[in-house]
Amino acid sequence: MNKIIVYENSGFKGLSREFTSDVPDLIQLNFDDCISSLKVIGNPWVAYTGANYTGEPAVYEEGEYASVYYNNDISSLQLVTENLDNPQITLYEEENYQGRSLVLDCETNLRYGNFNDKASSHKVQRGAWVLYQYEQRGGYIRVARAGHDVPKYEWFDNRMSHVRPLKAGKTTIKAELEWDKKKESLKTVVIDSITGVNYGSERQTFTTDLTREFSGSVTESFRFSNSTQIGLGTKFELSLFGSRNEFILNVSNMFTVEKGSSNTKTTSESIKVSLPASIPPRTKLTVNVLRKEMTVVIPVKLTITNGFHSKVEYGEYQCERGNSITTEFNEEKL
Repeated sequence: MNKIIVYENSGFKGLSREFTSDVPDLIQLNFDDCISSLKVIGNPWVAYTGANYTGEPAVYEEGEYASVYYNNDISSLQLVTENLDNPQITLYEEENYQGRSLVLDCETNLRYGNFNDKASSHKVQRGAWVLYQYEQRGGYIRVARAGHDVPKYEWFDNRMSHVRPLKAGKTTIKAELEWDKKKESLKTVVIDSITGVNYGSERQTFTTDLTREFSGSVTESFRFSNSTQIGLGTKFELSLFGSRNEFILNVSNMFTVEKGSSNTKTTSESIKVSLPASIPPRTKLTVNVLRKEMTVVIPVKLTITNGFHSKVEYGEYQCERGNSITTEFNEEKL
């Protein structure tokens, strides 16, 4: 969700309004020239001192602003809708895109090169940019956006010293387990074997403890595709609740994934197993302790949204469950 919340007073106090699309004239909403603080979620917004996106602009990327430029002097708001990945702008030394040119794809202080106070026009190939009068993001600004080339700067001519691309808000990831494509495998492993022999004609007490304790575990893990473009530190959650095929994982309802971490969680528990109390006459009794080990692999569809743009990747969730322990009794007459 891309939205802006504006407040009447600084520090997010007083009356407030919330907007999710452009507002050409705040006077129509009884909120003109009264904004003193704001919060932005998602893509950046441009606030203008005049109606219909005129006057002086100020740019606000995702975050909280306890005070604003042009306090009590904002009359229109515009949401930046461009794809802000891989930005590029071309500056021209002369009007109408003539003369020397400079292609930029990142924030640049023009005073460190030979194009300071030289630009007279520009074309934006990708993204949205802020053009500053002075270095270190100082002075008056212009907002440059893809599809809105400017052939002549007017008063801004030969006055640009700093350039930076706008950044989108935090990336959001929606993770969906594709239960209909899950794969299961099950194997049974003997983890202990206990034998008792009764050569007599009377039932004998089993010569071992009546209960034994074993360790069981459930291990969950997630693997990204080799081609993933998800950045390090990005977190999201897998909801394991509500499988329509009634498959029960016996794990928590949510599994948290973080790019760059091991994304593996193991839960261990102690499991007590009851053994028989006695052995029949002239019988050899073998008790096998069995652990059922189930492995479930489920593809995960990841819908990655940044601003107004989404793409799909795939990952894989795996659960290895080995906490089902039972006993098997075999009697052999002597």
